[in-house]
Amino acid sequence: MAPSREKRNSMRVVFMGTPVFAADILQSLIESHHEVVGCFTRPDAVRGRGKKLVFSPVKERAVQAGIPVYEFSSMKSDEAFEALSSLCPDVACVAAYGALLPKRVLELPRYGCLNVHGSLLPRWRGAAPIERAILAADERTGIGIMRMEEGLDTGDVAEERSTSIFGKSSDQLYSELAVLGGAALVKVLDSLENGDPVGWRQQPETGVTYAEKIEKGELDIAPSLSADDAWRRVLSSSESHACRCVIAGKSLSVLAAHPISADDCPVSVARGDVAFAAKRLFLGCKDSILEVVTVKPDGKKPMEAKAFAAGIQGIKQGGIEWQEIHG
Repeated sequence: MAPSREKRNSMRVVFMGTPVFAADILQSLIESHHEVVGCFTRPDAVRGRGKKLVFSPVKERAVQAGIPVYEFSSMKSDEAFEALSSLCPDVACVAAYGALLPKRVLELPRYGCLNVHGSLLPRWRGAAPIERAILAADERTGIGIMRMEEGLDTGDVAEERSTSIFGKSSDQLYSELAVLGGAALVKVLDSLENGDPVGWRQQPETGVTYAEKIEKGELDIAPSLSADDAWRRVLSSSESHACRCVIAGKSLSVLAAHPISADDCPVSVARGDVAFAAKRLFLGCKDSILEVVTVKPDGKKPMEAKAFAAGIQGIKQGGIEWQEIHG
């Protein structure tokens, strides 16, 4: 039997999302007075050397909170639509679900579907807005609550919050924007529930850019890059999209690094060369120097760059090179 709307004092919310970013936004909903009646997420995935099925972060958070979980890789099936319809949602809240929503899903909830999007729209519509903002050297990014429609991130936006980008990794920005986005989403839901003006604004037609998904190997670094460009690739990288290179013939992922000028480097480093001095590891780039702080050699755990360098014979004598993975 469908629940009676007149007897409720909160919004019936269905949440759709998959990664940690979405799970953190879900937590804001859980802590609000609104009722999360169900969570839709991507099916369990095989991860790790043990090839075990692992819950998505959203599923893990929902299970902990006792919220029913529905796993669909697509919302286009009748089964998915019927599962959503059975929950009688007032609104669906979406954050990095990883699947497009068909028209009948968008139109089902009383207040439609709201997306927590990680950019200042219309800049960086699409799959990887935070990574693209870092790679483009944008000064600021942000979060907005968007009314979803059939176009790609084209809907009206409300409750934008912004933050600076400089020096922050994609993981740091995802965490920060999840907090801002969760608070913004709850505020919009409160306004809808109370009949207050939400302040939707139509996206301008100018300034539109698209955040294509990060392709395999796109964040790899090489001596042909400037130190700043290499740094931004490191900042944009993640466990699923690593920043990789070869140092002294050893393939690895660079987890943390930053550019420095030649004047601030204790040793001379030519383009394509590797230097180790004062317990610090340096890579020569096209225009300057990248100091590597943390790495993860293939098949090993993350380690400090100085620990990695200690295993390279003759590194203090020079003549050691670095290159791109497929160089």
